[in-house]
Amino acid sequence: MRYEIQHLTLCDGWINTWSDGETGEPTVYSSYAEAKEELEDFLDNEAEAYFNGWIEDKYDADDYRIVEIA
Repeated sequence: MRYEIQHLTLCDGWINTWSDGETGEPTVYSSYAEAKEELEDFLDNEAEAYFNGWIEDKYDADDYRIVEIA
């Protein structure tokens, strides 16, 4: 099984907007737990940046989901 983190976008609905920084390929995880950990780290970092005033808005966890892909 493989999983991806999807972001709810205004124009395209739920899509995988996460990509590998080197290749640009969409990021795919080998387990749900791995994807969940990555998403939680991202949201924690966003909350910290917002709290410290480094960004004006933070992402809402409800705008993300983890799904199994073929």
